[in-house]
Amino acid sequence: MVAQTSLTLRAWIELTLLGIFWGASFFSIAIALREIGFFTVVAHRVFWAALILWGVVWWRKLTVPRDLRIWGAFLVMGALNNAIPFSLMSWAQQHIETGLTSILNAMTAPFGILVAAAFLADERLSSRKLLGAALGVFGVVLAIGPEALAGLDLRSISQIAVLGGALSYAFAGVWARLRLRGLAPEVAAAGMLTGSSLIMVPTAIWMEGMPRFDLALPTWTAIAYYAGLGTAGAYLLYYRVLAVAGAGNLMLVTLMIPPIAITLGTIWLNESLTPLAFAGFALIALGLVVIDGRLAARVRRVLSGRAETS
Repeated sequence: MVAQTSLTLRAWIELTLLGIFWGASFFSIAIALREIGFFTVVAHRVFWAALILWGVVWWRKLTVPRDLRIWGAFLVMGALNNAIPFSLMSWAQQHIETGLTSILNAMTAPFGILVAAAFLADERLSSRKLLGAALGVFGVVLAIGPEALAGLDLRSISQIAVLGGALSYAFAGVWARLRLRGLAPEVAAAGMLTGSSLIMVPTAIWMEGMPRFDLALPTWTAIAYYAGLGTAGAYLLYYRVLAVAGAGNLMLVTLMIPPIAITLGTIWLNESLTPLAFAGFALIALGLVVIDGRLAARVRRVLSGRAETS
Protein backbone atom coordinates (compact mmCIF):
# COMPACT_ATOMS: atom_id res chain seq x y z
CA MET A 1 0.00 0.00 0.00
CA VAL A 2 1.21 3.53 -0.82
CA ALA A 3 2.09 5.65 2.18
CA GLN A 4 0.16 8.90 2.35
CA THR A 5 1.22 12.17 3.89
CA SER A 6 -1.58 14.63 4.59
CA LEU A 7 -1.08 18.22 3.52
CA THR A 8 -1.47 21.05 5.99
CA LEU A 9 -2.96 24.37 4.91
CA ARG A 10 0.51 25.91 4.89
CA ALA A 11 1.84 23.08 2.72
CA TRP A 12 -1.04 23.57 0.26
CA ILE A 13 -0.30 27.31 0.08
CA GLU A 14 3.41 26.69 -0.50
CA LEU A 15 2.68 24.00 -3.09
CA THR A 16 0.32 26.36 -4.92
CA LEU A 17 2.90 29.16 -4.81
CA LEU A 18 5.49 26.81 -6.30
CA GLY A 19 3.09 25.95 -9.12
CA ILE A 20 2.52 29.67 -9.75
CA PHE A 21 6.26 30.44 -9.70
CA TRP A 22 7.09 27.74 -12.23
CA GLY A 23 3.94 28.18 -14.33
CA ALA A 24 4.52 31.92 -14.73
CA SER A 25 8.18 31.27 -15.63
CA PHE A 26 7.09 29.96 -19.04
CA PHE A 27 5.21 33.21 -19.62
CA SER A 28 8.07 35.47 -18.49
CA ILE A 29 10.54 33.57 -20.67
CA ALA A 30 8.23 34.10 -23.66
CA ILE A 31 8.34 37.86 -22.94
CA ALA A 32 12.15 37.92 -22.72
CA LEU A 33 12.49 35.95 -25.97
CA ARG A 34 10.92 38.86 -27.82
CA GLU A 35 14.11 40.88 -27.36
CA ILE A 36 17.01 38.53 -26.57
CA GLY A 37 18.21 35.15 -27.82
CA PHE A 38 17.35 31.93 -26.06
CA PHE A 39 20.93 31.22 -24.94
CA THR A 40 21.08 34.68 -23.35
CA VAL A 41 17.69 34.08 -21.72
CA VAL A 42 19.08 30.98 -20.04
CA ALA A 43 22.38 32.64 -19.11
CA HIS A 44 20.49 35.41 -17.30
CA ARG A 45 18.34 32.82 -15.56
CA VAL A 46 21.11 30.70 -14.11
CA PHE A 47 23.66 33.47 -13.42
CA TRP A 48 21.42 35.78 -11.39
CA ALA A 49 19.74 32.85 -9.61
CA ALA A 50 23.16 31.50 -8.60
CA LEU A 51 24.12 34.87 -7.09
CA ILE A 52 20.88 35.01 -5.13
CA LEU A 53 21.31 31.50 -3.75
CA TRP A 54 24.95 32.06 -2.79
CA GLY A 55 23.70 35.09 -0.87
CA VAL A 56 21.29 32.79 0.97
CA VAL A 57 24.13 30.33 1.67
CA TRP A 58 26.28 33.15 3.08
CA TRP A 59 23.39 34.55 5.14
CA ARG A 60 22.65 31.15 6.66
CA LYS A 61 26.37 30.46 7.19
CA LEU A 62 26.21 27.10 5.45
CA THR A 63 29.33 25.10 4.69
CA VAL A 64 30.61 25.41 1.13
CA PRO A 65 32.17 22.16 -0.17
CA ARG A 66 35.85 22.17 -1.12
CA ASP A 67 36.08 18.71 -2.67
CA LEU A 68 36.73 19.08 -6.41
CA ARG A 69 34.68 15.95 -7.06
CA ILE A 70 31.61 17.67 -5.64
CA TRP A 71 32.20 20.68 -7.85
CA GLY A 72 32.52 18.33 -10.81
CA ALA A 73 29.18 16.82 -9.80
CA PHE A 74 27.73 20.36 -9.65
CA LEU A 75 28.89 20.95 -13.21
CA VAL A 76 27.20 17.80 -14.49
CA MET A 77 24.07 18.59 -12.49
CA GLY A 78 24.05 22.11 -13.89
CA ALA A 79 24.16 20.71 -17.41
CA LEU A 80 21.44 18.09 -16.85
CA ASN A 81 19.05 20.13 -14.71
CA ASN A 82 19.57 23.63 -16.12
CA ALA A 83 21.71 24.19 -19.20
CA ILE A 84 20.27 21.43 -21.41
CA PRO A 85 16.56 21.56 -20.48
CA PHE A 86 16.39 25.35 -20.11
CA SER A 87 18.04 25.82 -23.52
CA LEU A 88 15.89 23.23 -25.29
CA MET A 89 12.65 24.59 -23.85
CA SER A 90 13.54 28.24 -24.40
CA TRP A 91 14.39 27.51 -28.03
CA ALA A 92 11.15 25.56 -28.42
CA GLN A 93 9.08 28.41 -26.99
CA GLN A 94 10.01 30.47 -30.02
CA HIS A 95 8.01 28.05 -32.19
CA ILE A 96 5.24 26.56 -30.01
CA GLU A 97 2.78 27.87 -27.46
CA THR A 98 3.81 28.55 -23.87
CA GLY A 99 0.98 26.33 -22.61
CA LEU A 100 1.98 23.43 -24.82
CA THR A 101 5.57 23.71 -23.58
CA SER A 102 4.34 23.41 -20.00
CA ILE A 103 2.15 20.41 -20.86
CA LEU A 104 5.03 18.51 -22.46
CA ASN A 105 7.27 19.51 -19.54
CA ALA A 106 4.88 17.52 -17.31
CA MET A 107 6.45 14.36 -18.76
CA THR A 108 9.37 14.96 -16.38
CA ALA A 109 7.74 12.74 -13.73
CA PRO A 110 6.97 9.72 -15.99
CA PHE A 111 10.43 9.98 -17.54
CA GLY A 112 11.90 10.17 -14.05
CA ILE A 113 10.20 6.90 -13.10
CA LEU A 114 11.65 5.11 -16.13
CA VAL A 115 15.17 6.53 -15.81
CA ALA A 116 15.31 5.86 -12.06
CA ALA A 117 14.23 2.25 -12.62
CA ALA A 118 16.99 1.82 -15.19
CA PHE A 119 19.83 3.22 -13.05
CA LEU A 120 18.83 2.89 -9.37
CA ALA A 121 18.55 -0.51 -7.72
CA ASP A 122 15.97 0.66 -5.15
CA GLU A 123 13.60 2.12 -7.77
CA ARG A 124 11.69 -0.84 -9.14
CA LEU A 125 9.44 -0.37 -12.16
CA SER A 126 6.16 -1.74 -10.84
CA SER A 127 3.16 -2.42 -13.06
CA ARG A 128 1.48 0.66 -11.61
CA LYS A 129 4.41 2.92 -12.49
CA LEU A 130 4.71 1.37 -15.93
CA LEU A 131 0.99 1.99 -16.57
CA GLY A 132 1.34 5.60 -15.42
CA ALA A 133 4.33 6.18 -17.70
CA ALA A 134 2.47 4.58 -20.63
CA LEU A 135 -0.51 6.89 -20.06
CA GLY A 136 1.90 9.83 -20.09
CA VAL A 137 3.39 8.72 -23.40
CA PHE A 138 -0.08 8.39 -24.96
CA GLY A 139 -0.90 11.82 -23.60
CA VAL A 140 2.16 13.25 -25.32
CA VAL A 141 1.09 11.68 -28.62
CA LEU A 142 -2.30 13.36 -28.26
CA ALA A 143 -0.83 16.72 -27.24
CA ILE A 144 1.63 16.77 -30.12
CA GLY A 145 -1.01 15.57 -32.55
CA PRO A 146 -0.97 12.35 -34.55
CA GLU A 147 -0.30 14.30 -37.76
CA ALA A 148 3.07 15.44 -36.37
CA LEU A 149 4.22 11.81 -36.31
CA ALA A 150 3.89 11.62 -40.10
CA GLY A 151 6.76 14.03 -40.74
CA LEU A 152 9.08 16.49 -39.01
CA ASP A 153 8.67 20.24 -39.25
CA LEU A 154 9.85 23.08 -37.02
CA ARG A 155 6.82 22.78 -34.76
CA SER A 156 7.14 19.04 -34.21
CA ILE A 157 10.92 19.34 -33.69
CA SER A 158 10.25 22.01 -31.05
CA GLN A 159 7.89 19.69 -29.22
CA ILE A 160 10.49 16.93 -29.32
CA ALA A 161 13.00 19.43 -27.91
CA VAL A 162 10.74 20.04 -24.89
CA LEU A 163 10.51 16.29 -24.33
CA GLY A 164 14.30 16.14 -24.54
CA GLY A 165 14.44 18.74 -21.79
CA ALA A 166 12.03 16.73 -19.64
CA LEU A 167 14.20 13.64 -20.17
CA SER A 168 17.27 15.62 -19.12
CA TYR A 169 15.47 16.58 -15.89
CA ALA A 170 14.88 12.86 -15.28
CA PHE A 171 18.57 12.07 -15.63
CA ALA A 172 19.36 15.00 -13.34
CA GLY A 173 17.21 13.43 -10.62
CA VAL A 174 19.21 10.21 -10.81
CA TRP A 175 22.51 12.12 -10.81
CA ALA A 176 21.49 14.05 -7.70
CA ARG A 177 20.62 10.79 -5.92
CA LEU A 178 24.00 9.30 -6.80
CA ARG A 179 26.34 12.28 -6.38
CA LEU A 180 24.80 15.08 -4.31
CA ARG A 181 23.48 13.36 -1.20
CA GLY A 182 24.24 14.89 2.17
CA LEU A 183 24.50 18.50 0.98
CA ALA A 184 22.33 21.32 2.27
CA PRO A 185 19.64 21.98 -0.37
CA GLU A 186 20.64 25.64 -0.68
CA VAL A 187 24.27 24.67 -1.30
CA ALA A 188 23.32 21.99 -3.81
CA ALA A 189 21.08 24.41 -5.74
CA ALA A 190 23.66 27.21 -5.68
CA GLY A 191 26.43 24.84 -6.78
CA MET A 192 24.28 23.42 -9.57
CA LEU A 193 23.41 26.90 -10.87
CA THR A 194 27.08 27.89 -10.70
CA GLY A 195 27.90 24.87 -12.85
CA SER A 196 25.22 25.80 -15.37
CA SER A 197 26.44 29.42 -15.37
CA LEU A 198 29.92 28.23 -16.30
CA ILE A 199 28.32 26.52 -19.29
CA MET A 200 25.69 29.03 -20.36
CA VAL A 201 27.41 32.41 -19.96
CA PRO A 202 30.31 31.57 -22.36
CA THR A 203 27.87 29.79 -24.69
CA ALA A 204 25.56 32.82 -24.83
CA ILE A 205 28.46 35.21 -25.49
CA TRP A 206 29.89 32.94 -28.19
CA MET A 207 26.57 32.29 -29.94
CA GLU A 208 24.73 35.59 -29.44
CA GLY A 209 27.36 38.18 -28.47
CA MET A 210 27.92 40.15 -25.30
CA PRO A 211 24.74 40.67 -23.28
CA ARG A 212 22.96 43.98 -23.76
CA PHE A 213 21.93 46.12 -20.81
CA ASP A 214 19.75 48.58 -22.73
CA LEU A 215 16.81 46.19 -22.69
CA ALA A 216 13.22 47.33 -22.43
CA LEU A 217 11.58 47.40 -19.01
CA PRO A 218 9.26 44.41 -19.74
CA THR A 219 12.32 42.33 -20.68
CA TRP A 220 14.19 43.21 -17.49
CA THR A 221 11.03 42.55 -15.47
CA ALA A 222 10.71 39.13 -17.08
CA ILE A 223 14.38 38.34 -16.38
CA ALA A 224 14.03 39.47 -12.77
CA TYR A 225 10.99 37.26 -12.35
CA TYR A 226 12.23 34.02 -13.91
CA ALA A 227 15.70 34.31 -12.37
CA GLY A 228 14.53 35.49 -8.95
CA LEU A 229 11.17 33.94 -8.11
CA GLY A 230 10.98 31.41 -10.96
CA THR A 231 14.39 29.86 -10.28
CA ALA A 232 16.12 30.90 -7.03
CA GLY A 233 12.89 31.36 -5.08
CA ALA A 234 11.32 28.26 -6.60
CA TYR A 235 14.26 26.05 -5.64
CA LEU A 236 14.14 27.27 -2.03
CA LEU A 237 10.37 26.69 -1.92
CA TYR A 238 10.74 23.30 -3.63
CA TYR A 239 13.01 21.97 -0.89
CA ARG A 240 10.79 23.49 1.79
CA VAL A 241 7.70 21.69 0.41
CA LEU A 242 9.71 18.49 -0.06
CA ALA A 243 10.67 18.56 3.64
CA VAL A 244 7.17 19.15 5.00
CA ALA A 245 5.00 17.34 2.45
CA GLY A 246 7.15 14.60 0.90
CA ALA A 247 7.99 13.70 -2.68
CA GLY A 248 4.58 12.16 -3.40
CA ASN A 249 2.68 15.36 -2.61
CA LEU A 250 5.32 17.46 -4.36
CA MET A 251 4.46 15.71 -7.63
CA LEU A 252 1.10 17.51 -7.46
CA VAL A 253 2.88 20.70 -8.54
CA THR A 254 3.38 19.10 -11.96
CA LEU A 255 -0.40 19.27 -12.40
CA MET A 256 -0.58 22.92 -11.31
CA ILE A 257 1.99 24.34 -13.73
CA PRO A 258 0.23 23.86 -17.11
CA PRO A 259 -3.10 25.54 -16.16
CA ILE A 260 -1.18 28.61 -14.97
CA ALA A 261 1.03 28.74 -18.07
CA ILE A 262 -1.96 28.14 -20.37
CA THR A 263 -4.01 30.89 -18.69
CA LEU A 264 -1.21 33.47 -18.91
CA GLY A 265 -0.46 32.52 -22.50
CA THR A 266 -4.12 32.82 -23.47
CA ILE A 267 -4.71 36.18 -21.77
CA TRP A 268 -1.44 37.98 -22.50
CA LEU A 269 0.07 36.23 -25.53
CA ASN A 270 -3.16 35.47 -27.44
CA GLU A 271 -2.26 31.78 -27.60
CA SER A 272 -4.76 29.00 -28.15
CA LEU A 273 -4.36 25.26 -27.84
CA THR A 274 -6.18 22.51 -29.69
CA PRO A 275 -8.65 20.23 -27.88
CA LEU A 276 -6.13 17.41 -28.44
CA ALA A 277 -3.55 19.33 -26.38
CA PHE A 278 -5.95 19.51 -23.44
CA ALA A 279 -6.88 15.85 -23.87
CA GLY A 280 -3.18 15.00 -23.88
CA PHE A 281 -2.65 16.93 -20.65
CA ALA A 282 -5.59 15.08 -19.07
CA LEU A 283 -4.00 11.77 -19.99
CA ILE A 284 -0.60 12.86 -18.66
CA ALA A 285 -2.30 14.00 -15.44
CA LEU A 286 -4.03 10.63 -15.14
CA GLY A 287 -0.65 8.96 -15.59
CA LEU A 288 0.78 11.02 -12.73
CA VAL A 289 -2.14 10.05 -10.50
CA VAL A 290 -1.56 6.37 -11.33
CA ILE A 291 2.18 6.71 -10.63
CA ASP A 292 1.41 8.37 -7.29
CA GLY A 293 -0.87 5.45 -6.39
CA ARG A 294 -2.68 7.00 -3.44
CA LEU A 295 -6.01 7.45 -5.19
CA ALA A 296 -6.08 3.78 -6.18
CA ALA A 297 -5.12 2.79 -2.63
CA ARG A 298 -7.96 4.92 -1.24
CA VAL A 299 -10.46 3.33 -3.64
CA ARG A 300 -9.28 -0.13 -2.57
CA ARG A 301 -9.74 0.77 1.10
CA VAL A 302 -13.26 2.07 0.45
CA LEU A 303 -14.24 -1.04 -1.52
CA SER A 304 -12.69 -3.27 1.12
CA GLY A 305 -14.62 -1.48 3.86
CA ARG A 306 -17.89 -1.87 1.96
CA ALA A 307 -17.21 -5.56 1.41
CA GLU A 308 -16.64 -6.08 5.12
CA THR A 309 -19.88 -4.32 6.11
CA SER A 310 -22.03 -6.08 3.51
